[in-house]
Amino acid sequence: MSLNRKEKTVVIEEISVEVAKAQSIIIAEYRGLDVAAVTVLRKKARESGVYLRVLKNTLAIRAIAGTPFEGLSTHLAGPLIYAVSADPVAAAKVLADFAKTNDKLVLKAGSLPNSLMNVEGIKALAALPSREELLAKLLGTMQAPIATFVRTLNEVPSKFVRGLAAVRDKQAEAA
Repeated sequence: MSLNRKEKTVVIEEISVEVAKAQSIIIAEYRGLDVAAVTVLRKKARESGVYLRVLKNTLAIRAIAGTPFEGLSTHLAGPLIYAVSADPVAAAKVLADFAKTNDKLVLKAGSLPNSLMNVEGIKALAALPSREELLAKLLGTMQAPIATFVRTLNEVPSKFVRGLAAVRDKQAEAA
């Protein structure tokens, strides 16, 4: 069922709001996917904070016009599912992981702000750790010198106490 002009405007506004918050948009062809598979994909996307939607390509072109993702409009042909995410890695990770287990989902193209990606670029982006993992690694790296310094400072009195205990044991043995 086709949308009337007012409904199309509402859809374009909704997509424009998502695109304004987006750090990545990944598109994939979903031809041949059954409803159960799409439902599983939507669930994974929702859990990862990815906005997933099937759109008419003409509406998507209008929604991304004038945004940093405008270059993606040359790849919009055929039945496509759009994954839009505020986390640059999340959308690529969700679609690439699902495409590994389901050959009917074919990755087509992707975009970071002002940068287009091909399928290899999407797979490389999906292989990157998530933002939370990177922040955890950064925090661990920042804490390492401090923790080592504290252990070193703690070793000085510990060594002194162990030395006194050894002297005490030696005197007790001699007596």
